[in-house]
Amino acid sequence: MELKHRAVVMGTNYYIGLAIVRNLGRHNIKVTTMDYEPSPYGISKYADKSLIVPHYQKEEERLVKSMIAYAESLEEKPVLFLSSDPYVEFFDRNFDALKEHYLFPMDQKGLLSSIMDKDSLVNYTDRYGIPTPEKILCDEEDLVERVDEEIGYPCILKPKDSASFVQLFREKAFVLKNKDMLIDRLELVENTPECDTSDCFVQRIVKGPESNCYSADLYYGPGTELKGFLTTEKIRQWPNNFGASTYAKQVWIPELIPLVDPLFQGVKFRGFAEVELKRDERTGVVYLIEINVRFINFTEMLCHLGFETPYMYYMDATGGDIPEKFITYDTDCHWKYKHEDISAVRGYLRTKQMTFGQIVSDYKFKKVNSTWAWDDMGPGFNYFGHLVKKEFSKLSRKLSKKS
Repeated sequence: MELKHRAVVMGTNYYIGLAIVRNLGRHNIKVTTMDYEPSPYGISKYADKSLIVPHYQKEEERLVKSMIAYAESLEEKPVLFLSSDPYVEFFDRNFDALKEHYLFPMDQKGLLSSIMDKDSLVNYTDRYGIPTPEKILCDEEDLVERVDEEIGYPCILKPKDSASFVQLFREKAFVLKNKDMLIDRLELVENTPECDTSDCFVQRIVKGPESNCYSADLYYGPGTELKGFLTTEKIRQWPNNFGASTYAKQVWIPELIPLVDPLFQGVKFRGFAEVELKRDERTGVVYLIEINVRFINFTEMLCHLGFETPYMYYMDATGGDIPEKFITYDTDCHWKYKHEDISAVRGYLRTKQMTFGQIVSDYKFKKVNSTWAWDDMGPGFNYFGHLVKKEFSKLSRKLSKKS
């Protein structure tokens, strides 16, 4: 099959978008990147066109118009790829307009946002009998009393939209050790103009080490036919205990796929999805934490193992034969995001959750890096230069304050 449709990747200012670009480019698919500002990774050699476009929130209407204009300039409809949650929400809000000009597998307007939303997700998990941690919305009456009676401490205050929350508070969730901390964090949210208590909830902590945090990564083709899957286990994350993976490994966990598959079959899902889960160390019950319906942190590792989710998505969207890949064994393959893993390691050592010996022993395995690639070295050098410049700016500011 001739790969005549161009791919358009929205958001390459993070390594997820970079992994998408590389996987497609390695299959000789022409790639255009769209970002609202230049990427700290520069431009991959696998992207032959890079566009600066309006911001997806600040200038949404202009962005849609510019995307339509670009698609109309091409001979064939391009395939649209989304690398972050805000782009998924943008996509669903403009589903009808984009469907006229872009190719993508999903044909149900609003389904991606509904599954991704941590509030509405419970409607699906309850329907299919999938355990989720108890939670209470922050705008409900008698919240403080209900948390004390129904959830207990410690617990966490989480957002429905993780990306925006992290931008505001530099944390993925607030850990609450007591009632005073709950009241304090609620006031912080209420006094932050860009945030709202109706966008947050308090949730029970599923107790267990980082190694009890799993993911099930799946691809569904037409008719919700399962075309591939693998499972992973976290080793480290940042922020510690409630953040994104910085070091993870592929390991086969057989019970995960049968647990989550009924949900996707029930909603007639199509495309790629990742389910984050955690096993309670006391009961052994595996709880569903959240679902990601965009490409994920360790996309590069998935592709390295032959589960090439961007390429599968492209073939699905263009009506081609979707390659199948089911990994039902341990590969000993590890994935690492070196920049934030340094912060993660410091945190684990400081809190004595891990020893130096444990951390060193973890590094003996073969690893796939988030950013560095021998066949595409430019982004790695660019990002290293970006970090050096950033640290130099911090040092300059400190010196100027002292003087």
